[in-house]
Amino acid sequence: MRVSAMLRILVTGGAGFIGSHVVDALLLKGCDVLVVDDFSTGLRSHIQSHFGENDNKITGNQKCTLVEGSLLDDDVLSQIQAFSPDTIVHLAAQMNVRRSVQEPQFDAEQNILASVRLLELTKKLMNEKRDKHQFVFASTGGAIYGEQNVFPADELHLTKPECPYGISKRAVEYYLDWYARTYGITCTALRFSNVFGPRQNPKGEAGVVAIFLERLLAGDDLVVNGSGEQTRDFIYVGDVVDAIIRCIDQEVSVSNETQVYNLGTGVETSINDIAGMLLDMFPYEDISRKSTIVHGPSAAGEQLRSVLDASRFSKRFNWKPKVSVQEGLLLSLQYLTSSRTVDN
Repeated sequence: MRVSAMLRILVTGGAGFIGSHVVDALLLKGCDVLVVDDFSTGLRSHIQSHFGENDNKITGNQKCTLVEGSLLDDDVLSQIQAFSPDTIVHLAAQMNVRRSVQEPQFDAEQNILASVRLLELTKKLMNEKRDKHQFVFASTGGAIYGEQNVFPADELHLTKPECPYGISKRAVEYYLDWYARTYGITCTALRFSNVFGPRQNPKGEAGVVAIFLERLLAGDDLVVNGSGEQTRDFIYVGDVVDAIIRCIDQEVSVSNETQVYNLGTGVETSINDIAGMLLDMFPYEDISRKSTIVHGPSAAGEQLRSVLDASRFSKRFNWKPKVSVQEGLLLSLQYLTSSRTVDN
């Protein structure tokens, strides 16, 4: 990849699951990175290696700087403005679907208002530097399309979000398009499918792979909602990071519309298959009890099938997923077991 070491890049949610991997990749390429995270879901351990040893106050070095706080805080925006990024990778979000249903105002504040504040700052930076800027936004595939009519779904599929979380992501896409057309910001929205891999948080509402892995380590049964025949498009985090880097690497020009791309594998995998593969590959030597698959009640509002057509992104950026579901599950398992060994 040709990402310039001269780039100054902001990564919101940079201590999170996907964000921390993006930060790692950018620093390896010599970019100057600003991480913004409120640590509501992100973990200091994900980025600690880039900073000093003081856990209470992480101080930045010449290539990576941390700002702890929310995009709703004026002081955080002031520090971003002082850093003056050329590129913004906006991954920070309220991602809990159930919470979005219970607290739609909170979801809108965290996802819509925070994004608009960041776009306003990007506009201001463009005016100050009289230069081109780009904004890469982490959107969502399944939650935006709702129950699909076509498999796999391309970007022209009807968007019919069935929860406030999906609505908020679609709303930000509309704002991106307006800022692109009005101010010439190069805006890219990536509609992720089900991302999984090392560092995914199994707490709360999280990816099923991370939840299953934690239960396997504890010797607990894998609880599958309903029949388990519901399918998802599982994409490994490394392939997502590669796609984000390719977006950053694109030639930045004054834009008049937002580029919207699906990011997935186009392959459906059932939850039963995920559970079965993990059971087959898990080493049971240190576990007192072997887990089994247990079927619980169906989750209200859960999609039956979700799979994305990412051919548009593949053609535009010469990208394709490199890690299969089986390989990604094994890498996730190896990471978790090695982390457990280090902790012990």
